[in-house]
Amino acid sequence: MILPPYPTIHDLLTIVGETGKRLSEIDACEGASGNISLYIGWEIDPQDQFPRKKTIPLPVEVPELAGRFFIVTGSGCRLRDVIRNPAATLGLVQVGTDGKSGILCMGDTCEFQKLTSEWITHLTVHRDQVMRSGTNFHAIVHGQPLYTTYLSHIPAYRDETLLNHSLFRWEAETIVNLPQGIGLVPFHIPGSAELMAATALAMQEHQLVVWAKHGVMARSDFSANQALDLIEYIETGAHYEYLNLAARQPTDGLASDEIVRVASTWKIVQNVFSR
Repeated sequence: MILPPYPTIHDLLTIVGETGKRLSEIDACEGASGNISLYIGWEIDPQDQFPRKKTIPLPVEVPELAGRFFIVTGSGCRLRDVIRNPAATLGLVQVGTDGKSGILCMGDTCEFQKLTSEWITHLTVHRDQVMRSGTNFHAIVHGQPLYTTYLSHIPAYRDETLLNHSLFRWEAETIVNLPQGIGLVPFHIPGSAELMAATALAMQEHQLVVWAKHGVMARSDFSANQALDLIEYIETGAHYEYLNLAARQPTDGLASDEIVRVASTWKIVQNVFSR
C-alpha cells in the first residue's frame, strides 16, 4: 500500500528502469527475457510520456479494476534499456469500464507491437492480490536468475520443501525477508493459461515463486525494487547451493533450529521450518 503523496508517473517509470537495470546486472534477464509490471490505484496522466493510444483486448477479464492503470514492459524489449528510454520499452494500460478491454498508451518512440507475453499472468496475479488485500499498488517482477533456474532443472529441487530448506540455509537474513517461503510451480508453457492459474494460486501464499525450468516471479505491494530484493535473496541462496554441490557438499549450512532461532529472536512468523 502506498500512502499520499503518490509517486508521479515519472517516479514510477524511473523505478521500473532501475529495477530492469539491476535485474540485468545480476544476470537474470538475458536478451529480451524478463518482464515487469505495476498496478496503480490512483489517477495518473499518461499524455506527456505516452501520447499514442489504441484499444486492446485484455487477456483476462478484470471488471473489478475498471479505470485503473498498469505500467507494463513491451514484448521483445530489453529490461536494461528501460532506464534509458522508458517511452520506447513500456506501455501504460487503463482498464476499460467493461473490464474486457483497455486503452494501451504508448510513447512516440515505442519499439514493441504488444505487451509482454507473460501479461496474462501479471494481470491475473495483480487482480487477485488487489482483491485480497485492497492495496492501491502492486509490483510484479519476472526474471530468470541463473542459479535458481539451474537448480529447478534438477529433479530433487522440484520438491518445494527441499528447495526451501536448501536455499534458506545459507544466509540468516533469508527467513527474515521471505518468512512464507518460496512457492514452486511445475513447468508450464510460458505465457499459458496453465502457468497463469498455477502462479496466481501459489502467490496467494508466497511473495516469490519459482517457475520450474524457467525462472522466478516476485511481487510486492510497496515497490518493484522490493520484489527484486526477494529475487536477489533467493538467487544468493541458490548460488551458495550450487557452490556446495560443485564442491561435493562439504558443508550443511545453517541448521533448521538455528534458522528457527533467528526467526524467533526477530519475532518473524515463518512457515518454512517447524518450530
